[in-house]
Amino acid sequence: MGKILQEFKKFAMRGNVIDMAVGVIIGGAFGKIVSSLVADVVMPLVGLLVGGINFTQLKWVIKPAVMDGDKVVTPEASLNYGNFIQVTFDFLVIAVAVFLMVKGINTLSRKKKEEAAKVTPPAPSAEVQLLTEIRDLLKEKKD
Repeated sequence: MGKILQEFKKFAMRGNVIDMAVGVIIGGAFGKIVSSLVADVVMPLVGLLVGGINFTQLKWVIKPAVMDGDKVVTPEASLNYGNFIQVTFDFLVIAVAVFLMVKGINTLSRKKKEEAAKVTPPAPSAEVQLLTEIRDLLKEKKD
């Protein structure tokens, strides 16, 4: 049992696993922020533009609820397509945001590579400079 725990500890403490865990946590928080943005800011504006519709309330009632006074005997059966529209819009906004983030990271990475390629090579050593001067002098004597 101790060997399994050691292997698990070794696995869990590898850099990739920790990086992935941080990414999942940040991704979850980012998803909540985007969901709030869509549900609380964007969709009310879209609903207002299309006539005051609250998309999360849109549904097709297949079978209405059976009521006995104020008590629900059988709940309604419905297809909640409005919520589906809301979640799809959430996904699209998150997908665009992730795309833009990856595109930005790739652009920065490309610029970094270009800057590294532009770096001038180091000056030749004293011996190489001396040999170059000797070569040039010998060429001048031949001419």
